[in-house]
Amino acid sequence: MPINQPSNQIKLTNVSIVRLKKGGKRFEIACYKNKVQEWRNKVETDLDDVLQIANVFVNVSKGEVAKSGDLKKAFGTDDRDSVVKEILAKGDLQVAEKEREHDLTALRREIATLVAEKCVDPATQAPYSVSIIERAMTEAGYSVRAGKNAKSQVSECIKLLQTNSTLPIQRARMRIRITLPAADGMKLRDRLVESADKVEHEEAGEKDWTSVFLIDPAQFRVITDLLNKEAKGRSHLETLTFAATATSGNKQ
Repeated sequence: MPINQPSNQIKLTNVSIVRLKKGGKRFEIACYKNKVQEWRNKVETDLDDVLQIANVFVNVSKGEVAKSGDLKKAFGTDDRDSVVKEILAKGDLQVAEKEREHDLTALRREIATLVAEKCVDPATQAPYSVSIIERAMTEAGYSVRAGKNAKSQVSECIKLLQTNSTLPIQRARMRIRITLPAADGMKLRDRLVESADKVEHEEAGEKDWTSVFLIDPAQFRVITDLLNKEAKGRSHLETLTFAATATSGNKQ
Protein backbone atom coordinates (compact mmCIF):
# COMPACT_ATOMS: atom_id res chain seq x y z
CA MET A 1 0.00 0.00 0.00
CA PRO A 2 1.56 3.36 -1.06
CA ILE A 3 2.42 5.90 1.60
CA ASN A 4 0.91 9.32 0.97
CA GLN A 5 3.23 12.25 1.62
CA PRO A 6 1.78 15.32 3.37
CA SER A 7 0.28 17.64 0.78
CA ASN A 8 2.03 20.66 2.24
CA GLN A 9 5.52 19.11 2.12
CA ILE A 10 7.71 20.87 -0.42
CA LYS A 11 10.34 18.92 -2.29
CA LEU A 12 13.46 21.07 -2.40
CA THR A 13 14.97 20.83 -5.87
CA ASN A 14 17.62 23.30 -7.00
CA VAL A 15 16.26 25.74 -4.41
CA SER A 16 17.89 28.52 -2.46
CA ILE A 17 16.19 29.81 0.69
CA VAL A 18 16.45 33.46 1.71
CA ARG A 19 15.62 34.01 5.39
CA LEU A 20 14.84 37.23 7.25
CA LYS A 21 14.01 37.62 10.94
CA LYS A 22 11.73 40.57 11.59
CA GLY A 23 9.12 41.48 14.18
CA GLY A 24 10.18 38.52 16.28
CA LYS A 25 9.36 36.01 13.53
CA ARG A 26 11.25 34.21 10.79
CA PHE A 27 10.19 34.61 7.17
CA GLU A 28 11.52 32.62 4.21
CA ILE A 29 11.18 32.58 0.44
CA ALA A 30 12.17 29.80 -1.96
CA CYS A 31 14.23 30.99 -4.91
CA TYR A 32 15.94 29.46 -7.91
CA LYS A 33 19.63 28.84 -7.38
CA ASN A 34 21.84 31.74 -8.57
CA LYS A 35 18.84 34.02 -9.15
CA VAL A 36 19.12 35.74 -5.76
CA GLN A 37 22.53 37.21 -6.56
CA GLU A 38 21.38 38.19 -10.04
CA TRP A 39 18.46 40.07 -8.47
CA ARG A 40 20.74 41.82 -5.99
CA ASN A 41 23.11 42.78 -8.81
CA LYS A 42 20.11 44.06 -10.83
CA VAL A 43 20.83 41.56 -13.59
CA GLU A 44 17.46 39.88 -13.00
CA THR A 45 14.39 42.11 -12.51
CA ASP A 46 11.46 39.69 -12.85
CA LEU A 47 10.35 38.29 -9.47
CA ASP A 48 8.63 35.36 -11.18
CA ASP A 49 12.02 34.26 -12.50
CA VAL A 50 13.57 34.53 -9.03
CA LEU A 51 10.92 32.80 -6.94
CA GLN A 52 10.52 29.05 -7.15
CA ILE A 53 7.33 29.28 -5.10
CA ALA A 54 5.28 32.48 -5.22
CA ASN A 55 4.68 32.83 -1.50
CA VAL A 56 6.21 33.87 1.82
CA PHE A 57 6.80 31.13 4.40
CA VAL A 58 7.79 30.77 8.01
CA ASN A 59 9.34 27.43 7.04
CA VAL A 60 9.85 26.60 3.37
CA SER A 61 10.78 22.93 3.83
CA LYS A 62 7.63 22.25 5.87
CA GLY A 63 5.43 24.30 3.58
CA GLU A 64 4.30 26.58 6.41
CA VAL A 65 2.98 29.76 4.78
CA ALA A 66 3.29 33.05 6.69
CA LYS A 67 0.00 34.47 7.94
CA SER A 68 -1.26 37.75 6.49
CA GLY A 69 -1.47 39.27 9.97
CA ASP A 70 2.14 38.40 10.73
CA LEU A 71 3.27 40.00 7.46
CA LYS A 72 1.37 43.20 8.23
CA LYS A 73 2.77 43.34 11.73
CA ALA A 74 6.38 42.78 10.64
CA PHE A 75 6.48 44.55 7.28
CA GLY A 76 3.57 46.98 7.51
CA THR A 77 1.92 45.30 4.51
CA ASP A 78 0.77 41.90 3.33
CA ASP A 79 1.51 42.68 -0.33
CA ARG A 80 3.52 39.66 -1.44
CA ASP A 81 5.78 41.46 -3.91
CA SER A 82 6.71 44.19 -1.40
CA VAL A 83 7.53 41.65 1.28
CA VAL A 84 9.48 39.42 -1.10
CA LYS A 85 11.58 42.38 -2.31
CA GLU A 86 12.51 43.31 1.25
CA ILE A 87 13.44 39.71 2.08
CA LEU A 88 15.53 39.49 -1.10
CA ALA A 89 17.30 42.75 -0.26
CA LYS A 90 17.94 42.21 3.45
CA GLY A 91 17.64 38.46 4.05
CA ASP A 92 20.38 35.89 4.53
CA LEU A 93 20.90 33.37 1.75
CA GLN A 94 20.97 29.88 3.20
CA VAL A 95 23.63 27.80 1.45
CA ALA A 96 24.94 24.32 2.27
CA GLU A 97 28.59 24.31 3.39
CA LYS A 98 29.87 22.27 0.43
CA GLU A 99 27.94 24.46 -1.99
CA ARG A 100 29.25 27.60 -0.27
CA GLU A 101 32.85 26.37 -0.60
CA HIS A 102 32.29 25.54 -4.27
CA ASP A 103 30.75 28.96 -4.97
CA LEU A 104 33.57 30.79 -3.16
CA THR A 105 36.20 28.83 -5.08
CA ALA A 106 34.49 29.65 -8.38
CA LEU A 107 34.16 33.32 -7.40
CA ARG A 108 37.82 33.46 -6.36
CA ARG A 109 38.82 31.99 -9.72
CA GLU A 110 36.66 34.53 -11.56
CA ILE A 111 38.25 37.42 -9.66
CA ALA A 112 41.74 36.06 -10.42
CA THR A 113 40.84 35.77 -14.10
CA LEU A 114 39.67 39.39 -14.25
CA VAL A 115 42.80 40.58 -12.43
CA ALA A 116 44.98 38.63 -14.87
CA GLU A 117 43.18 40.31 -17.79
CA LYS A 118 43.70 43.79 -16.37
CA CYS A 119 47.22 43.60 -14.95
CA VAL A 120 50.82 43.04 -16.04
CA ASP A 121 54.36 42.73 -14.74
CA PRO A 122 55.53 46.39 -14.67
CA ALA A 123 59.06 45.42 -15.73
CA THR A 124 58.08 43.51 -18.89
CA GLN A 125 54.44 44.55 -19.47
CA ALA A 126 53.70 40.83 -19.85
CA PRO A 127 50.45 39.47 -18.37
CA TYR A 128 50.45 36.91 -15.58
CA SER A 129 48.63 33.60 -15.67
CA VAL A 130 45.54 33.10 -13.53
CA SER A 131 47.37 30.56 -11.35
CA ILE A 132 50.06 33.11 -10.45
CA ILE A 133 47.40 35.66 -9.53
CA GLU A 134 45.64 33.06 -7.34
CA ARG A 135 48.87 32.31 -5.49
CA ALA A 136 49.47 36.03 -4.94
CA MET A 137 45.91 36.40 -3.62
CA THR A 138 46.63 33.68 -1.07
CA GLU A 139 49.94 35.30 -0.10
CA ALA A 140 48.23 38.68 0.33
CA GLY A 141 45.47 37.15 2.46
CA TYR A 142 42.70 38.25 0.12
CA SER A 143 39.23 37.14 1.27
CA VAL A 144 36.48 36.75 -1.30
CA ARG A 145 33.18 38.42 -0.44
CA ALA A 146 30.34 36.05 -1.19
CA GLY A 147 27.74 38.79 -1.35
CA LYS A 148 29.46 40.76 -4.13
CA ASN A 149 30.08 39.85 -7.76
CA ALA A 150 33.61 39.32 -9.10
CA LYS A 151 33.80 42.54 -11.10
CA SER A 152 33.10 44.72 -8.05
CA GLN A 153 35.96 43.07 -6.12
CA VAL A 154 38.72 43.43 -8.71
CA SER A 155 39.99 46.91 -7.75
CA GLU A 156 40.23 46.00 -4.06
CA CYS A 157 42.05 42.78 -4.94
CA ILE A 158 44.59 44.57 -7.13
CA LYS A 159 45.34 47.13 -4.40
CA LEU A 160 45.91 44.35 -1.86
CA LEU A 161 48.22 42.48 -4.23
CA GLN A 162 50.25 45.66 -4.72
CA THR A 163 50.67 46.23 -0.98
CA ASN A 164 50.57 42.78 0.64
CA SER A 165 52.14 40.38 -1.89
CA THR A 166 55.63 40.04 -3.33
CA LEU A 167 54.25 39.93 -6.89
CA PRO A 168 55.23 43.02 -8.93
CA ILE A 169 51.95 44.04 -10.52
CA GLN A 170 50.30 47.06 -12.11
CA ARG A 171 47.22 47.71 -14.20
CA ALA A 172 47.76 47.21 -17.93
CA ARG A 173 48.01 50.50 -19.77
CA MET A 174 45.44 51.46 -22.40
CA ARG A 175 46.50 52.57 -25.84
CA ILE A 176 44.22 55.30 -27.22
CA ARG A 177 44.14 57.49 -30.32
CA ILE A 178 42.78 61.04 -30.13
CA THR A 179 41.95 63.07 -33.22
CA LEU A 180 41.12 66.76 -32.97
CA PRO A 181 40.95 69.78 -35.25
CA ALA A 182 44.44 71.30 -35.41
CA ALA A 183 43.51 74.34 -33.31
CA ASP A 184 41.97 72.21 -30.54
CA GLY A 185 44.92 69.83 -30.64
CA MET A 186 47.44 72.60 -30.04
CA LYS A 187 45.28 74.10 -27.26
CA LEU A 188 44.69 70.81 -25.40
CA ARG A 189 47.95 68.97 -26.14
CA ASP A 190 49.78 69.77 -22.90
CA ARG A 191 46.77 68.89 -20.72
CA LEU A 192 46.31 65.58 -22.57
CA VAL A 193 50.01 64.73 -22.25
CA GLU A 194 49.76 65.29 -18.47
CA SER A 195 47.21 62.44 -18.28
CA ALA A 196 49.37 60.04 -20.33
CA ASP A 197 52.21 57.74 -19.35
CA LYS A 198 53.71 57.96 -22.82
CA VAL A 199 53.14 59.64 -26.18
CA GLU A 200 53.68 56.89 -28.76
CA HIS A 201 52.83 58.87 -31.86
CA GLU A 202 51.91 62.46 -32.68
CA GLU A 203 51.04 64.06 -35.98
CA ALA A 204 50.00 67.66 -36.49
CA GLY A 205 48.60 68.53 -39.90
CA GLU A 206 47.00 71.65 -41.29
CA LYS A 207 43.49 70.42 -40.48
CA ASP A 208 43.85 67.70 -37.86
CA TRP A 209 45.99 66.82 -34.85
CA THR A 210 46.33 63.12 -34.00
CA SER A 211 48.14 61.45 -31.13
CA VAL A 212 48.45 57.91 -29.74
CA PHE A 213 48.84 57.76 -25.95
CA LEU A 214 49.60 55.02 -23.46
CA ILE A 215 47.54 55.76 -20.33
CA ASP A 216 46.54 54.31 -16.98
CA PRO A 217 42.88 53.20 -17.34
CA ALA A 218 42.02 55.51 -14.44
CA GLN A 219 42.91 58.48 -16.68
CA PHE A 220 40.43 57.49 -19.39
CA ARG A 221 37.55 59.29 -17.65
CA VAL A 222 39.74 62.38 -17.07
CA ILE A 223 40.54 62.56 -20.78
CA THR A 224 36.97 61.99 -21.96
CA ASP A 225 35.71 64.68 -19.55
CA LEU A 226 38.31 67.12 -20.89
CA LEU A 227 37.39 66.41 -24.51
CA ASN A 228 33.68 66.72 -23.81
CA LYS A 229 34.19 70.04 -22.05
CA GLU A 230 36.68 71.67 -24.42
CA ALA A 231 36.00 70.02 -27.80
CA LYS A 232 32.55 68.45 -27.67
CA GLY A 233 31.43 67.27 -31.09
CA ARG A 234 34.87 67.95 -32.59
CA SER A 235 36.95 65.22 -30.96
CA HIS A 236 37.31 61.53 -31.75
CA LEU A 237 38.72 59.11 -29.14
CA GLU A 238 39.45 55.50 -30.04
CA THR A 239 40.57 52.71 -27.70
CA LEU A 240 43.16 50.66 -29.58
CA THR A 241 44.33 47.99 -27.10
CA PHE A 242 45.40 47.28 -23.57
CA ALA A 243 49.18 47.31 -23.64
CA ALA A 244 49.32 43.83 -22.10
CA THR A 245 47.68 42.27 -25.16
CA ALA A 246 50.54 43.43 -27.32
CA THR A 247 53.01 41.23 -25.50
CA SER A 248 53.03 37.62 -26.61
CA GLY A 249 52.92 34.83 -24.06
CA ASN A 250 51.81 34.69 -20.44
CA LYS A 251 54.04 34.22 -17.45
CA GLN A 252 53.47 30.84 -15.89
